[in-house]
Amino acid sequence: MKIVFINLVFFSMSSLLWAQGHNENSAFATSANLQIESTSVVYSEELEQLVFTITVKGDAGKSVPNLFGQMNGAPVLGYVFPTTLSPTDVGFGETDGIVAMALTSHPDFDDTPLWDENMDRNYLNDGVIWHPHWVVLTQNSAVPGGLAVKQFDSNDDSVVLPPTNPGMPMYMDSPGYSVITKGNKIRVIIPAYRMNNKTDFNFDAVTAYMEVNTSNKRYPLLGVYNVYSVASGNLSLPYSVDKK
Repeated sequence: MKIVFINLVFFSMSSLLWAQGHNENSAFATSANLQIESTSVVYSEELEQLVFTITVKGDAGKSVPNLFGQMNGAPVLGYVFPTTLSPTDVGFGETDGIVAMALTSHPDFDDTPLWDENMDRNYLNDGVIWHPHWVVLTQNSAVPGGLAVKQFDSNDDSVVLPPTNPGMPMYMDSPGYSVITKGNKIRVIIPAYRMNNKTDFNFDAVTAYMEVNTSNKRYPLLGVYNVYSVASGNLSLPYSVDKK
């Protein structure tokens, strides 16, 4: 059911046009930097860590959004790994949705207040640098990509988030894992214990444009507006973890 759901929302909505999502750089759609050639997740039994990798035709991570100048409408670019992991595996409470590891860049805001990615001793100015988020994605027909990061009522005390969450009313975490861009590969390194020691799961890889909305209740706070490339071609999550 989960695989069918992802196929539907990413592809059946792709031709629709909406009022939001207008800050996308038109060059992203044809950029080799966002065209996926392959993907992998490798678990090192010796080091007890997982390395998630996306390989593209161009230079991984070289394309980043332009500064918009405000939070509302802020562009977000992502290399995203949808998975079959459970939300509880990565520190969220029980909830419906698709757990994804999203590597993102967004120059208009910083949502990793615990981490100083550019090492300038300012923890609030490095949103443009590629960094990781665990997110829970759910269907949202208001955006062309058909998915959004799941939101919740900020007054709902039953919501459980990891302690490293950035304080936004969404199922999002800023776990601070190392993200490495080198040549045509972008990688994130995750200790197995930070994933409930789950080393058997399925995944896929996507490059996508997202955008922040803080002004129009019709649209999600962070929705997917365009999908540039899908590793499997049909988002069926066919890939499994290699162990070495």
